[in-house]
Amino acid sequence: MSQPETTPEGQVADAVSGNWVDLYAPRALRPYLRLSRADRPIGTWLLLLPCWWGLLLAMVHDGQARWFDLWIFAGCGIGAVLMRGAGCTWNDITDRDIDGSVARTASRPIPSGQVSAKQALAWAVGQSLVAFCILITFPVNAILLGILSLLPVAIYPFAKRFTWWPQIFLGIAFNWGALLAWTAHTGTLGWPAVLLYLSGMAWTLFYDTIYAHQDAEDDALIGVKSTARLFGDATPRWLAWFLVTTVALMGYAIVLAAPRGEILALVLLLAGPWAMGWHMLLQLRRLKLDDNDRLLTLFRSNRDAGLIPVVFFALALFA
Repeated sequence: MSQPETTPEGQVADAVSGNWVDLYAPRALRPYLRLSRADRPIGTWLLLLPCWWGLLLAMVHDGQARWFDLWIFAGCGIGAVLMRGAGCTWNDITDRDIDGSVARTASRPIPSGQVSAKQALAWAVGQSLVAFCILITFPVNAILLGILSLLPVAIYPFAKRFTWWPQIFLGIAFNWGALLAWTAHTGTLGWPAVLLYLSGMAWTLFYDTIYAHQDAEDDALIGVKSTARLFGDATPRWLAWFLVTTVALMGYAIVLAAPRGEILALVLLLAGPWAMGWHMLLQLRRLKLDDNDRLLTLFRSNRDAGLIPVVFFALALFA
């Protein structure tokens, strides 16, 4: 049996070591899967987890679990893969000139010449169309929310050109699933979902500021803005505020959504943001702004941070 390649041609600099795309995917598909970040799955998790927060909190709120919720759960998973892929492809198309000037991104498929911008655009459209086929199986209000989500997705890649807070635009796009999944279950948008969404935005500011510090020096040279550059050495203090905001807003959403008189369910629900906050605090204590390997590790650890509320919300559903 032939051994897998150890240094696959076209491998992206910040890809997960030994990922399935670089080792096992058909060679012709690899550049497109790299455009979709299939070799870096953390972003898919960060897009998906707010969807599961919204769905599970909605189920606890009305005390109902229907068979259709299984499809919402799975549909959000498939949709997160597709829309994260489409969004990242669009991001690489718009950033193709910038990416070539940044050490971490110069190896991406477009600046490295693996695919053309036109080929990438066709790939983004294809992923979006398949995701739309999933979306139209949801209730009409959820469909409308899903269509509206394309606006922040389209704007985000340009945000770093006109604001020091591009992470806010990422948060708007990446946490939209909290609104959509709640609405897919209940049929209407509610305040708990909005607060959960805002909590997710604060969480995005936390983890993506950590991530952005990897590129701070290159970004300064080419004039790209970010919260990492804006905060500088004051980043830990800002991250602490984002941590507190994340926990507080999620806790408020839970208080509004929790069934009245169900004390055990309320305790389990509130344990979610409490434990997530401790995870974020541990990240903050390990933070080293000049250590890119540490920054990437901490960023990736937010998959586990976001899974914590999922576990507690699911336990509350069966309490």
